[in-house]
Amino acid sequence: MVGRTESGPSREEPGPSRELRLVSGDGYPDWEAVYRDNVSWVFALMFTKVGNRPDAEDLTAEVFMAALKPLRVSASVAEVRAYLRATARTVLAGYWRTRMGREITTIEDDIVDDRPDLEPPDPATAVRARAVLDRLPDRYRRILELRFLQGLSVRDSANTLGVSVANAKVLQHRALQMAARPSAGGGE
Repeated sequence: MVGRTESGPSREEPGPSRELRLVSGDGYPDWEAVYRDNVSWVFALMFTKVGNRPDAEDLTAEVFMAALKPLRVSASVAEVRAYLRATARTVLAGYWRTRMGREITTIEDDIVDDRPDLEPPDPATAVRARAVLDRLPDRYRRILELRFLQGLSVRDSANTLGVSVANAKVLQHRALQMAARPSAGGGE
């Protein structure tokens, strides 16, 4: 983490609104001083971990609520910060456990299937598609057949052609560009 050291309060407070405060290394005068001196870096830490302001604000408040009860004001500045960091880790672990650990155990029965029925393409479309593929160079035609007619992944198509995945992507892109061009004698 950037700016995370034990040397002093000015390095631990990331963010644009840094103000200098005189805090002795022996301890804080009261709980308000503990909060004022540490809220910026605790919030910045939470924001970097969760990525949004409302959750970061809630988690910052949760850290202080959890830490202030067992924490003694007579603890040194370094001890307070170490305890707040440990509390922040615990709060973050709980946050992610509740967010990521949920299982979906019910699926609603009233989901409507509103997809249109898939109809087979008309023969004229198949003839046009074959004509487009036939006018492509062999490697371009082959990548499009593998990808779209056989439904292979880029990786599987690359393995079949004996090229890298990146090369297969380039081939596919170029083949699609060439296929999209109107044919010289075509009537589109």
